[in-house]
Amino acid sequence: MAMSLTLVTFLAPDYDKAIGWFCGALGFALREDADLGAGKRWVVVASPGDRGARVLIARPGDARQSARVGDQLGGRVGFFLHSDDFAADHANMRANGVHFLEPPRFEAYGIVAQFEDFLGNRWDLIQPAAGISADAGR
Repeated sequence: MAMSLTLVTFLAPDYDKAIGWFCGALGFALREDADLGAGKRWVVVASPGDRGARVLIARPGDARQSARVGDQLGGRVGFFLHSDDFAADHANMRANGVHFLEPPRFEAYGIVAQFEDFLGNRWDLIQPAAGISADAGR
């Protein structure tokens, strides 16, 4: 039996603002946007290249969920974007207003820089070590 992770939930109080951030700042594509009634929508965005899991943008349904907006993982990095051209993606994201919390750094697993989304959740932009040339970042 084969299984794959296809969606991860991203809590956002405003669908359109979240779509604007994902599609503008990160260059994602809107894949689905269906009205579910009662003010709810099924909104799915996908990263450039549409590889890996897609993101389901969900409005919080109660006070407990609302309290997690912007802090879905208690301050830990909860989302990871892999890049095959870190320098270009990092520059594009900065030009589109993405707030990086640190300069790029080299780790055993690759080059990485942490950033915040428009609500305060933490993300890593990573180019895996296998895809980094000897002169990357220099």
